[in-house]
Amino acid sequence: MSPAPLSHVDMSEVVRLAPLISIDLILRNSQSDVLLGLRKNEPAKDFYFVPGGRIWKGERLRDAFTRILKSETNCIGNFDDARALGVYEHFYATNRFGESGYGTHYVVLAYALSLDDISALKADVQHSGFRWWNERALLASKHVHENTKAYFR
Repeated sequence: MSPAPLSHVDMSEVVRLAPLISIDLILRNSQSDVLLGLRKNEPAKDFYFVPGGRIWKGERLRDAFTRILKSETNCIGNFDDARALGVYEHFYATNRFGESGYGTHYVVLAYALSLDDISALKADVQHSGFRWWNERALLASKHVHENTKAYFR
């Protein structure tokens, strides 16, 4: 089976019934600032959040890392250069489908990576734009989601 995204109907069922396994990317520039995107969709709509995404069934971790980095930021990075920060749990009352009655549960593998070349950086369809933040500012901001702040506490 080749890795592939689920259909809208199948994904809705999975979100309703099971936790999602995902990768979050803590990306830093040459000044050690952290890249955050302003989310356009649930969960975490209207909050700044680190780039990240769900691992597809049948997809190897390193392949998911590469795909998520490219699709979320348009940047390229090497999985072997990333540092695993740990496993986190994110719980949301909402889901990306806007359906009532269930939220979203993520089990997140967090990875830190320094981006040497940010010339290709471009926000994907889930973000209205990116912004570089220093840790102190992101921890103090009410516009940065608590699940993102957890990576820096």
